[in-house]
Amino acid sequence: MNKKETAEIKKNFSDKSGFFIMERVLTAFVDAEKNVRCQNVSSCLTMPVEEHDVYDETLKKVLNTNVGKNFSEYEFPNEAYEEGKPQHILYSLLKSELKDELICEDFLNHIANNIAYTGPFAVICAYCVYTIRRKDKNDEFAEGEDELYRYLLTAICPVKTSSDGFVFDSVGNEITKKLNNELIISKAPSDGFLYPVFSNRSTDINHVMYYAKSAAKPNISVVENVLGCSFVMSADSEKASFQSILKDVVGDDLDYMVIKTVNEKIQEVVDDNKDDTENAIIDDIKLRDILVDIGVPEERTEMVKPVFEKVCGNAPLTASNLTESKTVLSAPGITVNIKPSAADKVRTSVVDGRRCLLIDIDDPTIEINGLPVTLS
Repeated sequence: MNKKETAEIKKNFSDKSGFFIMERVLTAFVDAEKNVRCQNVSSCLTMPVEEHDVYDETLKKVLNTNVGKNFSEYEFPNEAYEEGKPQHILYSLLKSELKDELICEDFLNHIANNIAYTGPFAVICAYCVYTIRRKDKNDEFAEGEDELYRYLLTAICPVKTSSDGFVFDSVGNEITKKLNNELIISKAPSDGFLYPVFSNRSTDINHVMYYAKSAAKPNISVVENVLGCSFVMSADSEKASFQSILKDVVGDDLDYMVIKTVNEKIQEVVDDNKDDTENAIIDDIKLRDILVDIGVPEERTEMVKPVFEKVCGNAPLTASNLTESKTVLSAPGITVNIKPSAADKVRTSVVDGRRCLLIDIDDPTIEINGLPVTLS
């Protein structure tokens, strides 16, 4: 799924859309010892509006449009289709429409037995139906051409006791300390997944979308053990890999100007493709072109392909994961944050035999610890 497809499903994840219905919700509580303590299937058509709204709010967070970072697509390997394997379990649950108690139980036990999770958690899984409208050559909705996209949206939510503190006792008219031992289910899922995916405005049962609340700290066990897919690099991993490639290729020529200019060139790639549905990528060819363009010696740029393949194989990197919103210069006891608009005001040089960081100041008045100081 790309950003446009994800946005379409998220936009229509509401009874107000007229093309969507959340029919049933499966809920379960799993304790810290990975025991499924309870499970229940509720009809969304009859539940109170307040309860329905909480499910909407929680599940909609899984449909994160930050595709490639918080929301990533995975393809099932061949073995996942075998009976009892992840894709087969998900497909059986989808076909059952959450109406078969044993299939629901197998799904929940599969999660509990395969997830690496600290503490208790709740599982919320909704069976949803979205009507895909088709248009004819006159850009009008074509009669009889609609398709139903049936999908499961699952949220895994941490559970913890609420913080104890002071409360106002209106009966005794006093402030007292209260301990709250109730287990509260967070409305912010730590992980989740969408199955099947919505690709080319149609159903694709061969792929699944994984959501991680923290793109920097995905739960790999959900991807590999629960979903049975091969984990790919997170956004932070992509950035670390790119930094490693740049360091190995440019070598001793890597300086402030090279790093700044490469960041600007990649940001140009992101900006030029911001309206595209697919994420802009940086592969070995694009990186080599960037380095050639900024004047890196040929003997260095020829190293891009083998170094890139050694670090990333044949997988390109997501351009938006590689850019920095600011440049941070660090030395022992010193940290300087530079915004892109001021990047050209900073340079490195050798003054009187000492390596120096020079900052051009147009206005002689600056602030130090919030106090104005005039440079003479």
